[in-house]
Amino acid sequence: MYRVILIAVPGAGKSTILKRVSENVENLSIVNFGDVMFEEARKVGIRSRDDMRKLMDSESYIMLQEKAAEKIGGINGRVIVDTHAAVKTPKGYYPGLPPNVTQRIRPRAIIFLEFRPEDILARRLKDNVAGIRKREGETIEEIEEHQRVSIAYAIASSTYSSSYFVKLSFRYPEAYPFQHVDDAASKLIHYLSSLEEEHKAHSPETIR
Repeated sequence: MYRVILIAVPGAGKSTILKRVSENVENLSIVNFGDVMFEEARKVGIRSRDDMRKLMDSESYIMLQEKAAEKIGGINGRVIVDTHAAVKTPKGYYPGLPPNVTQRIRPRAIIFLEFRPEDILARRLKDNVAGIRKREGETIEEIEEHQRVSIAYAIASSTYSSSYFVKLSFRYPEAYPFQHVDDAASKLIHYLSSLEEEHKAHSPETIR
């Protein structure tokens, strides 16, 4: 019914938001692009997701992206693809959604979640302390840059995939714990509902 790509920089809280969305949208498939890539990378000896961007050459990385995109493009129904638009590597930013990937995924929309960099930094530090995931240290300025680059990449991906681009911004302090999660989930659920209504309006049964 729809295939949507959801983007945010690492540590933005995307996984928690998606969990909330999945609890409120029936038959929703949430697919993590990095996890699908890692399934393929393990076959060639890569031991962690972070090693994919640190150790693999660009040609091998592109091949993994394409294999993952092919698998995801074959999933039908209500689908959200959890991924990143700009992958930060030792050599610079690398596109997470180049044309060869979006052509295979065929998204209806690309959604970017934007937050205050200080909130993202706080979430990353919390993850590190809790041992949830070891995240690399970045300054507030570097996180802000990563968001700007990601938005530019996401808009480019939207252009050459002929899909909607939506930016949902949560650049305000939380009035209570997990307010950003509540607000983001609510907006995403509303938007997904609008895509479903659009799909129904253009289905052959409705047109007849």
